[in-house]
Amino acid sequence: MQYLEPNALKFDKDGLIPAIVQDHYTREVLTLAYMNAETLALTVAEGRTVFWSRSRQEIWRKGETSGNIQRVVSVTADCDRDALVVDVIKSGPACHTGAESCFFAPVYISDELKPFTVQGLYEMLADRKAHPKQGSYTSYLFDKGLEKILKKVGEESTEVIIAGTKQDKEETVYEIGDLAYHVLVLMTALGITPEDVVKELEKRHIIDHKVKQERMQ
Repeated sequence: MQYLEPNALKFDKDGLIPAIVQDHYTREVLTLAYMNAETLALTVAEGRTVFWSRSRQEIWRKGETSGNIQRVVSVTADCDRDALVVDVIKSGPACHTGAESCFFAPVYISDELKPFTVQGLYEMLADRKAHPKQGSYTSYLFDKGLEKILKKVGEESTEVIIAGTKQDKEETVYEIGDLAYHVLVLMTALGITPEDVVKELEKRHIIDHKVKQERMQ
């Protein structure tokens, strides 16, 4: 893969370029910071986010005092080469307030166009667990406890097998949706996050890739 040279980027009149930092696992936007040529080079060399603080007029290594370091997976420029997206694996909250992301104050959300995400569903389940709602099926499951949740996971797994055996795509998709929901309820009950599962799959992907390489040698 061919990489852009730093001198191909368009820094502003102050020698800065905006860097949008996003979570590698959830794709959530974590913060907007600024880099100059020096801090971009340090970011690449150190494998962690290093910014330029406009308020303090100095180099700022994220997590230097808080310990909430962001390990860099990739840095990508936009089509105009005047902005960056920095993909990171964070070791703690991104915001100085203690929030996971600096973007947590809604200005407007369309009820009609609000996109569905697994993370969003998980957060809703976690809220139902912490704040039970009368008449909510999710709250009912948490109220009944782990045995009931496990029973439902088993039942939905069987429904998926039956639908798959019939090779009925529409029914199988429907049953997989039911199973996915109940698995997420189980995860919430046990304190397992979607990020935990993604990390596990990522570890297996790396191991599988190495095994394939060894077999080819």
